[in-house]
Amino acid sequence: MDNKVYIFDTTLRDGEQVPGCRLNTQQKLTIAKALEELGVDIIEAGFPVSSPGDFEAVSLLAKEIKRPTICGLTRAVQKDIEVAAEALQYAARPRIHTGLGTSDQHVFTKLKMTREQVIEHGVRAVKLAKKYVEDVEFYAEDAGRTDNEYLAQVVEAMIAAGATVVNIPDTTGYCIPEEYGKKIKYLRDNVKNIDKAIISTHCHNDLGMATANSITGVQNGARQIECTINGIGERAGNTSLEEVVMAMKKHNWLDYQTGIQTEKLHSLSNLVSTTMHMPVQPNKAIVGSNAFSHSSGIHQDGVIKNRDNYEIIAPEEVGVSASSIVLTARSGRAALHYKLKGLGFDLETEILNAAYQEFLNMADRISIIENEHLHQLMESMKVKS
Repeated sequence: MDNKVYIFDTTLRDGEQVPGCRLNTQQKLTIAKALEELGVDIIEAGFPVSSPGDFEAVSLLAKEIKRPTICGLTRAVQKDIEVAAEALQYAARPRIHTGLGTSDQHVFTKLKMTREQVIEHGVRAVKLAKKYVEDVEFYAEDAGRTDNEYLAQVVEAMIAAGATVVNIPDTTGYCIPEEYGKKIKYLRDNVKNIDKAIISTHCHNDLGMATANSITGVQNGARQIECTINGIGERAGNTSLEEVVMAMKKHNWLDYQTGIQTEKLHSLSNLVSTTMHMPVQPNKAIVGSNAFSHSSGIHQDGVIKNRDNYEIIAPEEVGVSASSIVLTARSGRAALHYKLKGLGFDLETEILNAAYQEFLNMADRISIIENEHLHQLMESMKVKS
């Protein structure tokens, strides 16, 4: 099986659906260019029929972005598909992403159709999209809660109609990894024409399992991951691009390749956060401000001796200049000595012990000790660099 995993970024579509994160066309283009430099394979540029602004943005990205595939989302509705095709007409690599719900919850309470009608609508949509573009992706919305046997029937029919990618979304973030992995494996084992399409994951994070579900999906045969920078998206968010990429990179025994230039992750995270007014939580994996910070004395001592003791990722791998030792009341002598030495104070053991006691008194009053505080400490002890 091919070890290439395609990275489908939907920051500009699913990510932008977060309240308050609306982007104008120029902002979308700026982020899209950064995604192109990052090395993503597909950029979902928007939902063209939803508004004139989205149509304009998809059309502009189709003209300006050349290497990645440019994708437009639609419902399984004729007008949606026609409008998407118009927006994508200048793309070097256009893709129409169409579909509808397949879970009993969606089929009977939202769509108010029969299962057979869902397949008919899906086939009709895929065939129409295929008239405009060669690359057609079908999404089985709420596949996470869809009966596997029926889901296999849907997927088989969509591939027969011309779908080149079949998207298996865990739309509500319901699945746990074992369950989602078995769903992907079931499709690989029971859809007779599955070799004619790429299986895609699209996992939401309502139970905090989007990254794990996506990786498990790949381990069971999916070869495309749909994700967003910083994991932004509806409700609790989408699969985080930086998390799945680094998980595959660090576990090189998985032998999956993505082509992502990981050293650009941190700057792109900042760009998306700033542009979309979505702060990144400090403890966010890979790109959070605390991801490479150490404040516990035990951890600081270990990192100072050998960074691999507490860091599985070198900061430079994701575009962070260096790890940081943060001095707090939990810090030990090793960290204090390390920071003081960096400021030009290489203290002998006896003086260091005295300085440490003064440091602890200071740290009880000030939550984080900065360089200026250390200079004050040395002045109070009449220690010169």
